[in-house]
Amino acid sequence: MTVKPWSQRFESALHPAIVAFNASITFDIELIEYDLSGSQAHAEMLGQVGIIPKAEAQVIVAGLEQIRQEYRQGQFQPALEAEDIHFAVERRLIELIGEMGKKLHTARSRNDQVGTDIRLYLRDQIAQIRHQLRDFQSTLIDLAEVHIETLIPGYTHLQRAQPLSLAHHLLAYVEMAERDWQRLGEIACRVNVSPLGLGALAGTPFPIDRQFTAERLHFEGLYANSLDGVSDRDFAIEFLGAASLIMVHLSRLSEEVILWASQEFGFVTLTDSCATGSSIMPQKKNPDVPELVRGKSGRVFGHLQGLLVLMKGLPLAYNKDLQEDKEALFDSVKTVQACLEAMTILMREGIEFQPQRLEQAVAEDFSNATDVADYLAAKGVPFREAYNIVGQVVKTCLSQGKLLKDLTLAEWQALHPQFAEDIYAAIAPRQVVAARNSVGGTGFDQVRQALERVRSRLTSKDEPRHTVP
Repeated sequence: MTVKPWSQRFESALHPAIVAFNASITFDIELIEYDLSGSQAHAEMLGQVGIIPKAEAQVIVAGLEQIRQEYRQGQFQPALEAEDIHFAVERRLIELIGEMGKKLHTARSRNDQVGTDIRLYLRDQIAQIRHQLRDFQSTLIDLAEVHIETLIPGYTHLQRAQPLSLAHHLLAYVEMAERDWQRLGEIACRVNVSPLGLGALAGTPFPIDRQFTAERLHFEGLYANSLDGVSDRDFAIEFLGAASLIMVHLSRLSEEVILWASQEFGFVTLTDSCATGSSIMPQKKNPDVPELVRGKSGRVFGHLQGLLVLMKGLPLAYNKDLQEDKEALFDSVKTVQACLEAMTILMREGIEFQPQRLEQAVAEDFSNATDVADYLAAKGVPFREAYNIVGQVVKTCLSQGKLLKDLTLAEWQALHPQFAEDIYAAIAPRQVVAARNSVGGTGFDQVRQALERVRSRLTSKDEPRHTVP
C-alpha cells in the first residue's frame, strides 16, 4: 500500500476504485511547474523567518528544482497512486533529499497550496490569451486596411439593410476583442492575489511572512480572510465568463464566414490551407475551422455553468467538490487558445474576399432606400413623410421589376417634386457609404480614422507578462 500523508489515521487501504475516483493527478499535473514555484517560495520563506534553518531551505529549493528538470526531461511521471501533483512532488522530494523534505509542508495546507497553484497558472494563461487577442486584432486590422473601400451588404434580421465598408465590418470584431482584452486584464488583477499561508482554513500559528512569498511569486495582494481565500473560486468563474464572451465573438465571426463562403453568398472563397473536402462530394470545400470554433463555444459555456452550479451550495471553507474546478478551467483555457489561434490563421490566410461579387451584391437590392428618405429630409421634407414616400417608391419598383437606380427622373418627380438629377449620385452605393461620416459610422474617412485609433491602441496598451519560472 502506498503511504498517504493522512494514512496513519486509517486502519485499511482505500478501495482501488476509490483511489482512482479520488485522484486528480491525471489532470492536475498541468500545475506542476506552478506547484514547484510556489513550494520554492514557501521553503525560502520558512528559512527566512527561521521556522527551519536557511541551509535546509536551500536544500529543499534545490531539490524542487531538480524535480522541475526531471519533469521537463520526461523523467518524473507520477502514477495514479500519487493522488495529486502536490503529494507527488512532496514524495519525490523526500526520495531526493531525505527527511529534510518532510519539513516543506510546515505551515501550509494543500488547500492554500492548490489555490496558489491555480492562480499562478491562470495568471500566465490570461497573459497568453491577451497576447493572442492582440494578434487576432492585428490580423483583422491588416485585412481591414486592404478593404477600406470594398463594399459589403450590411444586415439586420439577416435581411439586406445598408451597404458598409468591409473594413468597418471587420473593425466591429476588433472592438469586441478589445473588450475581451480589457475584461481579462481586470480579472487578472483579482487572480493575482495570494492565498499562500492561509492554511487549511484558519491560518497558522507559525510566524510566517505571507508578504515575502507574495513578492517572490509576483502577487500584487494578499487574501485578507483565510476562509475566503482557500475556498474562493470567483476568479475562475470570472475567467470562464470572459472566456465564454471570447467564444461568443469568435462564433459570431465564424457564422458570418460560413455564410460568406456559401454559394448563395459567394463573398469569400476558402483557401486550401484552411479548408477540407468531402469524403463523397469532390466539388466541395468545407469551412471546418469556423464550424469547429462555432461548435467548441458550447463546451466553454458548459464549463461556466458547471462551475457556477458547483459553487452555489458549498459551505465554507474548502470542500472536495473544488477538485472539479480544474478540468473545466484547463479545458476552457486550451479551447480558447486553440480557437483564437485557428481564427487568426483563418482570417490571415484562410479566406479571400471577392470584391466584384461584393460590389454586385450591394448594387442589386434596396439597401439604399434609407438614403432616398435622407435625401428628401435634407430638402425639407419631414422624415416620417419622406419615409412613407420611399415606401411607395420601393413598392412601385417592385411592381415593375426595377431597382431604385433604374427609375427615370420623370418617374422620381412623379413621386415627389423635390427629386432632382442629383438623386442618382445620392443613392450610388459608394456614395451611400461615404456619406455616413458620423463618428463611429461606416464612412470611408471615419473608417480611416478608426484604423489609426486601433493601431495606436494596440501599440500603446500592451502590458508585461508576470511569469514565475
